[in-house]
Amino acid sequence: RREEKRREEKRKNRREEKRNKTRKVKTKKRREEKRREEKRREEKRREVKRQLKRMRRDWLRRKEKGGKMRQDQQKRNETRQKEKRKQ
Repeated sequence: RREEKRREEKRKNRREEKRNKTRKVKTKKRREEKRREEKRREEKRREVKRQLKRMRRDWLRRKEKGGKMRQDQQKRNETRQKEKRKQ
């Protein structure tokens, strides 16, 4: 009987140890997966910020160029009108 009890105890202990090990491994994997997911999200945020900055910069450049082009066009039109009046 004592032997049987001892064997049973050993079995129980082994089972418990296995369970604990698997739990540990699973939690570790879960943690790693969460970390990876967070990194992905962070990278996406950074990419979106970069895109917004790029778009804004391009828009400002276009706006400046557009303003200059309009001014140049107005000057040309004025000079043409003056020439037409002289004729």
